[in-house]
Amino acid sequence: MQKRSVRIAKHNTSVSLEPEFWDALKRIAALQKLSLNQLIADIDLDRGSNLSSALRVFVLRELQRTAKGS
Repeated sequence: MQKRSVRIAKHNTSVSLEPEFWDALKRIAALQKLSLNQLIADIDLDRGSNLSSALRVFVLRELQRTAKGS
């Protein structure tokens, strides 16, 4: 697990994720031309669970979405 500090809605919070999820989030942010913090803030707006879980589900859904498109 890697814990990182991210800024959401003008406040800092810590998020713990496996390195593979951090790498995937960085790649998705780059593809969407967003900063990592902005992508996480966007995900935070729509989450129904804790932030770490919401980030993992987002990565999974993005992988599923792109797999369907190939």
